[in-house]
Amino acid sequence: MNATEQDEREYLEEIKEQLTLAIKRVDDSVKQFSDELRQKKQYIHEHQSGMDDADMVAAGQSINRMAFTGEAAVARKRKLLKLGQSPYFGRIDFVGQNQVASPVYIGIYSFLDERQRQNLIYDWRAPISSMFYDFELGEASYLTPSGTIKGRIDLKRQYKIRDGRMEFMIENGVNIHDDVLQRELAKSSDDKMKNIVATIQRDQNAVIRNETAPVMVIQGVAGSGKTSIALHRIAFLLYRYRETIAAKDILIISPNKVFADYISNVLPELGEEHIPEMGMEELATDLLEGRYQFQTFFEQVSALLTEHNPAFIERIQFKSSFDFLSKLNQYLIYIENNYFVVNDLRVGRTVVPASFLLTKLKAYHRVPILKRFALVADDVRAYVRDAAGRKLTGHEKATIGEAIPRMFKFNQVLDLYRDFYRWIGRPELCKIDQRLRLEYADVFALIYLRIRLEGITAYEHVKHLLIDEMQDYTPVHYAVLSRLFLCRKTILGDVNQTVNPYSASSAETIERVFPQADVVKLYRSYRSTVEITAFAQRITPNPDIIALERHGREPEVLSYNSRHEEIEAIQQMVAVFQRSGSNSLGIICKTLRQAEDVYQALQAPGVQLLTEDSTSFKEGVIITTAHLAKGLEFDEVIVPFASARTYKTDVDKSMLYVACTRAMHQLTLTYSGTVTECLSAKN
Repeated sequence: MNATEQDEREYLEEIKEQLTLAIKRVDDSVKQFSDELRQKKQYIHEHQSGMDDADMVAAGQSINRMAFTGEAAVARKRKLLKLGQSPYFGRIDFVGQNQVASPVYIGIYSFLDERQRQNLIYDWRAPISSMFYDFELGEASYLTPSGTIKGRIDLKRQYKIRDGRMEFMIENGVNIHDDVLQRELAKSSDDKMKNIVATIQRDQNAVIRNETAPVMVIQGVAGSGKTSIALHRIAFLLYRYRETIAAKDILIISPNKVFADYISNVLPELGEEHIPEMGMEELATDLLEGRYQFQTFFEQVSALLTEHNPAFIERIQFKSSFDFLSKLNQYLIYIENNYFVVNDLRVGRTVVPASFLLTKLKAYHRVPILKRFALVADDVRAYVRDAAGRKLTGHEKATIGEAIPRMFKFNQVLDLYRDFYRWIGRPELCKIDQRLRLEYADVFALIYLRIRLEGITAYEHVKHLLIDEMQDYTPVHYAVLSRLFLCRKTILGDVNQTVNPYSASSAETIERVFPQADVVKLYRSYRSTVEITAFAQRITPNPDIIALERHGREPEVLSYNSRHEEIEAIQQMVAVFQRSGSNSLGIICKTLRQAEDVYQALQAPGVQLLTEDSTSFKEGVIITTAHLAKGLEFDEVIVPFASARTYKTDVDKSMLYVACTRAMHQLTLTYSGTVTECLSAKN
């Protein structure tokens, strides 16, 4: 059945006709339910004076049933419309024992031919669909409630169907997760390319299907598909453990809201299921309960880009080190042993000895320090009650409740945090102004102390945590995450794509916090062409990177006489792009000010400015910063103002590398004056 690509295209049209008819039937039934509901309500309105309580209850239940059935029909229509856009993405031909081969088309939802009572499309979560993920060509099996069904897979295909149109079809033994690899395989008949793609896919599948690692760390070079792998891993875990874990039980920590919107389109298999996501700053606001204002990571990086402040850099570097985390832990032990000054406590005529108080304080050693006071106070009240042989007055109870905390040197986490810097002899490293606004480097250190001193159990419901851009978080970040989320974790990123080299973490750094982690390193880059990858290597050399043999135009570095001339040239490039039929052009600047300047100068229809506050990603012309472009990709990229004046520090160099590695097919840099040293011949 459907042996050739032409047969497949004709079959797709048949399926779309069937879906159109099914949508019409649903529309008719929704209209019918709506009419019946209106008539029922009208009847009740006209006859309610003659209806008793039982009649009213029965009528109400009838209306609820009809409304529920109507809502189900509307939900069914929504699914059918989504299937109309992309009915299926996979097919296997499975031959069961003593059976003929039958094609199994797999999509985000199931679709039944109601007249013939035959499944035309199987939901990706259905037992039979598991073979698409679990097996290559040859022997295969799947589990049903009545037992294991064995047989063999004779054919395996993947499709890219967008807006109801088949863009390409791949016939291949393995399941290809990534758009770029799918396209390369679709247009290449080269066996070498097929073997490389199959190898990449097997490596990726090993990561996706790892069910045993409590922590999976994926260090992947730019363009290695690590985000796609991590998201498919989530889809696989949702499928494998569908009885015990749902999309709502997973949390994605993503660098910004735009990235969260962008990745929501990566997983067609998830259907309409929404995976909760939040940024690190949102997490911080929640954990600090809104008590403090603080600098965001974006603001920290922006400050580093606009001004070279050695004291600011020193504070960031120290608070991003393992030594800092180690000293915080030493301080916590020190205050445990030295900051309780315990004296005898007199309540009325009863004296509570200091030894009793100290014994009780130590008995609760598993409880965070600042949470022990209330427990000890309860024990003291019981002691006094027994000694005096009477109930305590309200005043006596309050006296005890106030006396215990006073025996500890500090009762506020912020006071202890300030004291920590005095304790290590570096008070100048703590910069908290009168408005209690924190520098970003202080935020998670303060949260860590709060967890250790007060205890926080706000995220116990999360069953799997996905952390992207791992290189942007420090040992203190990971110490917080390890105590806050006791679930399994998938952590991914690329140390070469840090936007703040003063606070970057590597896979090895994360391993020190999570010694039980499985670390996977992905060196093959296939997102950008060989030429773009080689160009980016001049900025930040990485001897481990292996570029897939996918060729394109050499990147261009274009010189102009003035900034005005440079902007005019970019306007021309945008116009050419908009006529080219390509999907996305990223104009990636160093700072938001530069991005806003370019946006104002272009003022062309369809041009979007992405800022820290943006929440959605649309294809077309996007103007943004390298920081916000992390994790995104574009068919073409323009990097304006690539002069020695703009890109000169280590942070600038990191930004330039990130900007260039967003390009899939074409990269252009423009500048006026002298070109940045990052692109000089010696690099």
